[in-house]
Amino acid sequence: MLSPRYFVEANLYPNEEAVIQDALRHLLRLRPELKIQLAVYRYQKEEISLAKAAYLAGISWIQMKDILTEQGIPLRLGSETIEEAKNEVESLRKEIQGKS
Repeated sequence: MLSPRYFVEANLYPNEEAVIQDALRHLLRLRPELKIQLAVYRYQKEEISLAKAAYLAGISWIQMKDILTEQGIPLRLGSETIEEAKNEVESLRKEIQGKS
């Protein structure tokens, strides 16, 4: 069985964390539905906002809202802190710029 250690020992990566991060990036590229479900999970655990969940999932805010509603997950609308509001604005700005 492969181990991240082998990639480091072969001087292909600087450390095991880099191997794991690269593997996860490729996994999420091959299986985009996992990005969505991971974003749903983090939203449900109240770790991230709706806008951040949409950004991480690579979908629009409206699509994320629809997915959460379909899965019966209550929506938390509105920011509770100034920092959260700033993060949501930045996430939406990135989404809008990506469509230009």
